[in-house]
Amino acid sequence: MTSSFVPRPCSRPEDVLERLRAVEWDMRWDLAFEHAGSRRVLMWEYLRRAAVWARACGAEEGWPFFDVTPWVDPEFELGAEQADGLDELLLRVPGAELRRTCEGAVRLAELRARRPDAVDGLPDLYEPLVLFYERGGSFTRDCATSALDLVGVSYRPGPLEGFLGSRPVAVLGDAVLDALDVEGRVVYYAPEGGGGPLLQRHAWGTEVLGPGLRWCPTARDPEGERGLVRIDRLEAARRIGRAAHPEGPPR
Repeated sequence: MTSSFVPRPCSRPEDVLERLRAVEWDMRWDLAFEHAGSRRVLMWEYLRRAAVWARACGAEEGWPFFDVTPWVDPEFELGAEQADGLDELLLRVPGAELRRTCEGAVRLAELRARRPDAVDGLPDLYEPLVLFYERGGSFTRDCATSALDLVGVSYRPGPLEGFLGSRPVAVLGDAVLDALDVEGRVVYYAPEGGGGPLLQRHAWGTEVLGPGLRWCPTARDPEGERGLVRIDRLEAARRIGRAAHPEGPPR
């Protein structure tokens, strides 16, 4: 699969606004289903980062879909040009939770530019969620069960504390995200001790992750192969990221 997404760091509010303006908020169902695997990982990583920020800033009551800037700097205000652009964007964004996160992404980018010391040592909060929106648009919430409908998968986040201390999915480049997008139900296998091949098994066979993060057909049977264990999608994402950057995550 060749991705059409070229994510850019959320370093300036105008860059964040440009990316969010390009999102198809009315929902591209085909795009969302195509990227269901990566969108689930991106949502999890956003929730993890949001939990870290909420605990660091005393913003637990706002978690998970919040604008964190009032907790970081209660006096902070956007400049007039950025505020006008944000107001225009929010007219097109459906749902209060989505609007709050878009507002937070733009405002935090500006706050980071003005006061990098205020967010020093914390992960880029909104980047996973901006990528999530770019790869298929919005999400909705099932009010009866509190589950999130990510289109193609239903996900119940659980409490904030469950995300604290979890290992991050550190590499979120296009190649890694595309490698997670496989049609149908997938089971991943890898050596229990780390390293070695990553395999995925689905209804039509087994594939091994090869050069260029491409899945290649293989005759191997992971169910019967000694030393291989099942891993979840998050651990698969981490291992794909390590394959993409064996020297460590890019900074």
